[in-house]
Amino acid sequence: MGLVQVAQHAEDLDRASAFYELLLGAPPLARFDPPGLLFFALGDGTRLLLDRGAPSALLYLRVDDVRVRVGELRSAGVTVESEPHVIFSHTDDTLGPAGTDEWMAFVRDSEGNLVGLVSHAPRAES
Repeated sequence: MGLVQVAQHAEDLDRASAFYELLLGAPPLARFDPPGLLFFALGDGTRLLLDRGAPSALLYLRVDDVRVRVGELRSAGVTVESEPHVIFSHTDDTLGPAGTDEWMAFVRDSEGNLVGLVSHAPRAES
């Protein structure tokens, strides 16, 4: 079993389209308006559906480097709610690559939804 689609509330599809195109680095796959549906690919066969009728969801999106991506988004005017920080270190491969730190930050999308950004980096020496 795998995840096919996740839905996120978007009141203004044009505004949300511009934000998620910036965030994901790719244009939408499809738009059906009416009824107000906008689709993006998330890279692994999973679709992001932006829908006026959907509830707000907390999405966590993998990026290459959270620290770099947050800087880019901040420069583009995106609101950063939580600066990049290490959540935990992976001692085995259960939740991520062993020997890495899991970095996370949170930004606010154009519709007021919180979006988590996640990356892995070699574990910092203590």
